[in-house]
Amino acid sequence: MAVKDFMTKKVIYVSPTTKVAKASDIMKEQGIHRLPVIENYKLVGLVTAGTIEKASPSVATSLSVYEMNYLLNKTTVGEVMIREVLTISKYASLEDAVYRMRQNNVGVLPVVDHDQISGVITDKDVFGAFLKIAGYGESGVWVRLLMPDVMGSLAKVADLLADKALDVRSIVQINNDNKKTVVEIQLTGTLSPEEIEQSLVAAGFEVDEIHETESKLVR
Repeated sequence: MAVKDFMTKKVIYVSPTTKVAKASDIMKEQGIHRLPVIENYKLVGLVTAGTIEKASPSVATSLSVYEMNYLLNKTTVGEVMIREVLTISKYASLEDAVYRMRQNNVGVLPVVDHDQISGVITDKDVFGAFLKIAGYGESGVWVRLLMPDVMGSLAKVADLLADKALDVRSIVQINNDNKKTVVEIQLTGTLSPEEIEQSLVAAGFEVDEIHETESKLVR
């Protein structure tokens, strides 16, 4: 899974000369909390709702509303932006992006290669990738198997499903600590959950849970 497959390709950005008040308005209009700062087609910084808040006069200040607005309209993004920005390559794995965001406690990574930005990967993109990989929102049958950690077990499941003309839409394998592997599979086909469970149990597999899933719009 590469970053380029899940990143947001439409990049909303500002320049260092953009006024802080304008950047704040763009964030509110777009429903986002951070903006890459681009100059001469290169990433030079990042401005966030947090950095703008820190740069804004305190509510306890003696300045009037007019004076505070004047300062916000005078201050530029280049004066308050984060200059040391964590980035990631579009060819990096999604797992690397998640690790980097988690380790550095950030919710966005500009996607940069050869000093050129081609997108951003955000925590929202990661959530969407997880739902897609898990097959969430697809109609069909979801089954959770508890399997011994034995080579070839998954291949046997795949053969059985193919024999029953069941299409595997997604499969997730989770190794836990009780010496059994959890396998979650999203299936489509003509068999009911009851029929699928009977076939799996008859073949010696342990079905932990199984149910139908409904189609949902995932944004």
